[in-house]
Amino acid sequence: MARSIGRLLKGFHGLSTLPELGVQLNHLPTCVSLRTASVRTKVALSLPFPPKPRDFSLPNSSWGPEMLGLYEHYNSLCEVETEGGEKREGPWQRLPSYNRSLKYATGGVYLSKIIQSKARLFTRNMRDPGAAFEYVLFVNEGEQRCVCIFQAGHLLEGPPGHVHGGAIATMIDTVTGTHASQLSEPVMTANLNINYRSPIPLGSTVLIESCVDKKEGRKTFISCKVTSTDGSKLHTDATALFLSIGVSHLLLRE
Repeated sequence: MARSIGRLLKGFHGLSTLPELGVQLNHLPTCVSLRTASVRTKVALSLPFPPKPRDFSLPNSSWGPEMLGLYEHYNSLCEVETEGGEKREGPWQRLPSYNRSLKYATGGVYLSKIIQSKARLFTRNMRDPGAAFEYVLFVNEGEQRCVCIFQAGHLLEGPPGHVHGGAIATMIDTVTGTHASQLSEPVMTANLNINYRSPIPLGSTVLIESCVDKKEGRKTFISCKVTSTDGSKLHTDATALFLSIGVSHLLLRE
């Protein structure tokens, strides 16, 4: 009996070294019962996986004063108080952000299950807080605006001491694409034009603001700018075109 329990615990210990299996193990019971003819033993298992996926848009220890201050400002606009003292939804909404968008996507049929389980959203694949992309998005549907507070980590270096142009493009694509998807079905980037005006120092916080220019059928045209937090310096401006696609194009059909 003792050997059986030992093998069971050893097996779970092996599983716990594979964090990518967290989603599959989230629903396992935390207590496993072992029954023999005369003895019933319970083995408590403490699994190192959170009950819910981590929302990366919430503050963490790496956020600087500027990012925290802007977060608190926009977050306060997500809820307003009426004259009667009741609280209701405000004009802005914070968008949660996870490290996986879809469990299965087109092309997944060609990948092994292990590769699929390891897949992570590009901007959310760092476990070290503050090392790369730290950001949170707020959207105002009434004004068709989106604001992203972005803090650039040390792993995003391009020119010495400054953010790589590809990392800036990634964030612009992320913000404008997320904004476009809030207005319609899922979208794919069709065109992205970027003008780099001024480099962004590593570790600094900037604002990425996007607004909808027009919609034509499946097409959504968006303009975007990256500025210093006080708006005095323009770092980058861009325009983007997105095409709406059906959910069936993203989901794996077996």
